[in-house]
Amino acid sequence: MKKHSFIYLASQSPRRRQLLDQLGVRHELLLAAPDEDAEALEAHMAGETPAAYCERVTQLKLDAAVARLRRRCLPPAPVLCADTTVALGRRIFGKPADAQDAVATLERLSGRTHRVMTAVALASATGRARTSALSVSTVRFAPMPAHAIAAYVASGEPFGKAGAYAIQSRVAAWIERITGSYSGIMGLPLHETARLLLDAGVEFQE
Repeated sequence: MKKHSFIYLASQSPRRRQLLDQLGVRHELLLAAPDEDAEALEAHMAGETPAAYCERVTQLKLDAAVARLRRRCLPPAPVLCADTTVALGRRIFGKPADAQDAVATLERLSGRTHRVMTAVALASATGRARTSALSVSTVRFAPMPAHAIAAYVASGEPFGKAGAYAIQSRVAAWIERITGSYSGIMGLPLHETARLLLDAGVEFQE
């Protein structure tokens, strides 16, 4: 099997970069150009379950990233994509559109247990072989008073994050328990990601 000294990460998330650094995986960013409508890939389909949505969006992101790599004539290397979805029952909570949306989302999650799904997909250096994995965790929020929600939203932390929160932020003071993968809740499940990368011949730094 051919070994790869680095991968492309098609994600703007600094948390995913941090988690790859934690694994010891060298990576280069492969971000969408300004004329690419990346947000359109995250549109929901009627009747779609949260898990199916998460996996479908991740595959669409991977398709777009592989096409981007070819257009830019960059050196070949595996391409990694991921998508994180927060769901309460069958309802999907994406990135909040504004402060009002963020408050409404956190009010819905307050005092309840929700699921956090992160799908990971990897394309080979040729772009032809694809592998993927899905991590599903649960998060239980204690009841959050209105003033705590307002202060958290005012901090700006909820924006750009599915479910309007980041588990590694100060909102953790209101999280009673989690089950599953902490790194998966952050945005990149390290166990599943490591298995995909190792199987693809990606080298890990010491």
